[in-house]
Amino acid sequence: MSLSILPKVELHLHIEGAAPPAFIRGLAHEKNVDISGIFDEHGSYKYKDFWDFLKVYEAATSVLNTPEDFASLTRAVLEESAASGVIYTEAFISPDFCGGRDVGAWKEYLAAIREAADEAEANDGVVLRGIITCIRHFGSEKARESAICAAETAGDWVVGFGIGGDEKMGALKDFKWSFDCAREAGLALTAHAGEWGGAQSVKDAVDDLKVVRLGHGVQAIDDPALVDRLAEDEIVFEVCPGSNVALGVYPNWRAHPIHRLREAGCKVTISTDDPPFFHTTMNNEYDRLADAFDWDEGVFTDIAMTSAQAAFCDDETKTKILKRLEQR
Repeated sequence: MSLSILPKVELHLHIEGAAPPAFIRGLAHEKNVDISGIFDEHGSYKYKDFWDFLKVYEAATSVLNTPEDFASLTRAVLEESAASGVIYTEAFISPDFCGGRDVGAWKEYLAAIREAADEAEANDGVVLRGIITCIRHFGSEKARESAICAAETAGDWVVGFGIGGDEKMGALKDFKWSFDCAREAGLALTAHAGEWGGAQSVKDAVDDLKVVRLGHGVQAIDDPALVDRLAEDEIVFEVCPGSNVALGVYPNWRAHPIHRLREAGCKVTISTDDPPFFHTTMNNEYDRLADAFDWDEGVFTDIAMTSAQAAFCDDETKTKILKRLEQR
């Protein structure tokens, strides 16, 4: 059986980072904005390392400055997701890029994104929910504003809160107020950690922010006692192997620790992170993992079920997704 036809669940996708390069180039042309320097001769995004990637990411995002832009982006992203058999996805959406963290403007952006998501669900069967993220290298004060935006719109569609950006800027404990605010609003919590900050950053995310999921988290593998603790506490890993290999966190797919984490009893999931930046799709992730670790259909089905169970959505939505996985 081809892995491409398996229904998939994705929990770690940055909506701006999933923008196809042609989509961003088209918007830039329409708005007469010159960002040609962020593309290579083949039209793909061009960057040297993770920190350069962040600059290119923000340059690409600079042409997304209206609710209608984000609605169009949402349609384009979900079309790509559906093509890989994704039936449910949680996307990171940042008020920093959607109205400058102004609650009123944020609500307008969110309404446009939700309308586009509803269209995609009706047309392609892919369900989208939002995780609102603050950006670490923008600082803790701006994170508070993002948390307020999240709290003001928490509900059946905005289901989580997290933090992304440069793991080497500041300390996670500096963002405790924002995470407490989101938690009090009923939002589930995740945080980027253990991608660049080492095993200690994973400990900090769990201890200081009380997250139930880890964005990446893979560097926890360097601390066996921590791995045991994360397995026992059923902390879920949002693993993005193609991203980690493309950015040089690990030299190749076989060196990636997802298999060892799973063997240690950790709950691992599979996602693409910022797929066009890393020349990947969910189908590609499945194929490369199957080649690297000899995983079969049963392993991927088990991981998809784990992903659905770890989703931040309401129980009714989760039950529907689990049934779709069971009926494949």
